[in-house]
Amino acid sequence: MWCADEAGPYQAIPQPGVSWQPVGQPARYPHEYLRGGTAKLLTLFHPATGQVRVKGVTHSPNTVLHPWFEQELTTIITALPPPNPASDPVAQRAAWTRWQADLSIRFTLLETLPPHHLSVLS
Repeated sequence: MWCADEAGPYQAIPQPGVSWQPVGQPARYPHEYLRGGTAKLLTLFHPATGQVRVKGVTHSPNTVLHPWFEQELTTIITALPPPNPASDPVAQRAAWTRWQADLSIRFTLLETLPPHHLSVLS
């Protein structure tokens, strides 16, 4: 499972903290100083491994988000081991039964389970 997040906007300006101005005098910026605008951070996080994929952007409409997600998810899916198409239906049913053993409300399954597959929508 990968979690997605879009953080920001962050101001692209100096942040408070230790600075070099003399004690008792405020920080001053030259008259040529231009505000840097804002930035956002796109993040994909894999909790099981702690792996993080990030990209900094100045704006994040769908025309920016979707290509980045598609590229990152394609890379992630490519790195996965190939699915086992010849998995045993009896073993799948037994695993499902074990998984549901302690549930107070059990889910129903089809008699014949479809093969495992993964697809990316574009």
